[in-house]
Amino acid sequence: MADGSALISKEARAAVAAIPLEQLNPAQPALFQQDAMWPIFERLRREDPIHYTPASDYGPYWSITKFNDIMAVDTNHQVFSSESSLGGITIAGQGGSEDPLRMFIAMDPPKHDVQRKTVSPIVSPHNLQILEPLIRERAGQILDGLPIGEEFDWVDKVSMELTAMTLATLFDFPFEHRRKLTLWSDAITGVPGQSFLKSMEEKQMLVQECFGAFTQLWNERVNAPPSGDLISMLAHGEATRDMSPREYHGNVILLIVGGNDTTRNTISGSVLALNQNPDQYAKLRANPALIPSMVSETIRWQTPLAHMRRTALADYELGGKQIRKGDKVVMWYVSGNRDDSVIDNPDAYIIDRERPRHHISFGFGIHRCVGNRLAELQLRVIWEEILKRFPEIRVVGEPKRNYSVFVKGYERLLVVIPSRA
Repeated sequence: MADGSALISKEARAAVAAIPLEQLNPAQPALFQQDAMWPIFERLRREDPIHYTPASDYGPYWSITKFNDIMAVDTNHQVFSSESSLGGITIAGQGGSEDPLRMFIAMDPPKHDVQRKTVSPIVSPHNLQILEPLIRERAGQILDGLPIGEEFDWVDKVSMELTAMTLATLFDFPFEHRRKLTLWSDAITGVPGQSFLKSMEEKQMLVQECFGAFTQLWNERVNAPPSGDLISMLAHGEATRDMSPREYHGNVILLIVGGNDTTRNTISGSVLALNQNPDQYAKLRANPALIPSMVSETIRWQTPLAHMRRTALADYELGGKQIRKGDKVVMWYVSGNRDDSVIDNPDAYIIDRERPRHHISFGFGIHRCVGNRLAELQLRVIWEEILKRFPEIRVVGEPKRNYSVFVKGYERLLVVIPSRA
């Protein structure tokens, strides 16, 4: 059981080497589910870092696979647009929808800037200081409730639960219904037939249920005095109080998925990474002061969102390639984080790296993840509490990964905790 990139087999490399370069297409969910996309990215970084795929399930697109090229695209919003009406921020886009869901991550300045500014106080250093004791108390309760010596699913019992509790607090969402936030997030990102969703109808029903619940919350908060939760901030914010229901729903989706999937999959990824690298797990147990560094290394190693997409607003030359106006440009963060021209020994998981925060998982520029410090806080706190309680968390079997080229994470990770400290 090992992270694919660290141990790309000769056979896997040979199979990818046999494919004509122009036919290489990393955007295949099945590859990500099997953790088998690494040799494609390795070859693209080496031979064709700005790569055009003329035909895929998502149409033609450019792959940007090296760290510095990704940074160049991510910080150039004048040429590379996130605008939802042009397809937004994922390779799938919004399917040519005439009424795309608008959210601030899928907007360009100036509108992006004022909407982002409305919600950013919730993740200010001051607010995180207030949140930390609450997150710690909940982490302790979750961990104290885990069975000892019995197999259980870490994703369900720990990763989903902690992130749902935190999200419910940020939204001031009814706490007893917090796992609905997890369900809705999974419905939004899930592919019918390849996840718990049986059909597109079921997906649409759950998304509409989500919108209904959040419309009710908006109506309650807009008629109450302003308070510190995200819905109240949007309902009373000068730049957001007059937004259309469709735009509000788009921002709700962004905040649910952004606040749920990324942290949750990195919490699961940390347990897996430490199991696959027992020397690093021993290092962490011997020196808990390494937790913040381990957290950053896991965020790089996991890369919980595999890509972000942009649309070219003008013809533009990048790395000697001519990108045309209207082209779809995909920044593969998952590949940039394994670029050995920028990160030393990038396929290795090293929890005491010299520059552990030198990674691309949060993006760069104006769209850099607004909740990055909250994600790091939750990960740090859960591991501080884990090390107090459990000498070991043992992974027992292969993880079940998401069928997705966007959310890089886990549906299931079976573990056993042999004993308490």
